[in-house]
Amino acid sequence: MPGTFIDIAAREGAPIRAYVTRPAQGSGPGVVLLHDAAGLDAFTQSTADRFAEEGYVVLAPDLTGRAPKGGGVSMENFAAVIDALRALPEHAGKVGVLGFGAGGRLAVQAAANADIDCAVAYYPHDLPACLDDLRTIRCPMVFHFAEPQASDAFAGKPPIQRYVYSGCAPGFAEPAANADSPYDKPAALMAYSRTLALLREVLGPVYDLDRLWEQHCYFEFATRDVDAVMPTMVAEPYVNHVPTMTGGVGYGQLKRFYKYHFVDSNPQDTKLIPVSRTIGADRIVDEFVFCATHDREIDWLLPGLAPTGRYFEVPMLAVVRFRGDKLYNEHIYWDQASVLVQIGVLDPTGLPVAGRETARKMIDETLPSNTLMRNWASSEGKPV
Repeated sequence: MPGTFIDIAAREGAPIRAYVTRPAQGSGPGVVLLHDAAGLDAFTQSTADRFAEEGYVVLAPDLTGRAPKGGGVSMENFAAVIDALRALPEHAGKVGVLGFGAGGRLAVQAAANADIDCAVAYYPHDLPACLDDLRTIRCPMVFHFAEPQASDAFAGKPPIQRYVYSGCAPGFAEPAANADSPYDKPAALMAYSRTLALLREVLGPVYDLDRLWEQHCYFEFATRDVDAVMPTMVAEPYVNHVPTMTGGVGYGQLKRFYKYHFVDSNPQDTKLIPVSRTIGADRIVDEFVFCATHDREIDWLLPGLAPTGRYFEVPMLAVVRFRGDKLYNEHIYWDQASVLVQIGVLDPTGLPVAGRETARKMIDETLPSNTLMRNWASSEGKPV
């Protein structure tokens, strides 16, 4: 849902302009999003939109130029922002605060002084002042530090989680167009998941990711209905089958992939054998065995290879990320060499690769290990 701008009656000074986004579900817990020194910019607004997708009512106040003498935004005006969020008809439940840089410093102040339920600070400014506030923080809080900010003083505090991102500088979570930007995508993604884990635990909402993933797979492999698959995903999803780099980015490209190169590209006898499933705050890690007969060209798995008629089984791993109650992306992994051996297009002689044995051992751990190691016998009988 598109965001809107509102004016908040400040307790000190002129009204405070704020950007508000609401979840598609209509209501949800609240998050106050606090910008860095750049102000209420495109990054702040897109971040607000993203957390609305996660199920939150997000209010991002424009606090540019509102720092009183002595530093920081007055707690009176911050209380007015919190009150404005709680007064929104879409808000239901608790309130968290999330800030970047200068906004991260204000998030720490809020955790120490305001009536909120949790807080998150990305590379907050003024670390000495943040340390002073630690003793009065009572709500659960997450700190994301760039490597130069690492301090053991934040460790060991029961309501506080501290994460340090090696090799990163302040600003690592904020994409920018210039080449000198400190943006680090892997660190930003890891920090986002950790942030969401806190928000889900304290504020909710909690979604049944297992059911959502099962439904998505049912439409993919059982009914083979592309028009039912796409509504299980966000507006602009992506899928990447890592060994073959097949899939799609964005709704149009991904629907084309599903319709012409995936759903009906799967052999008729395709079967998935579940092995394990780990469910987190915003993702599922699914371990399974993919079984099929190579009776057609399987564009996504064996692109360009004519059918061999060979049956194969291969362990697969799916890392599936969600936004709210929709799938956002899938990363799918498997051992391509094992598949090629099983369909007879790769000779395993002299190579450290195996065929169907990899799937069998995935299910039965008692099967022999180290059969590809020429040197395994050399350690027989040696002390351990």
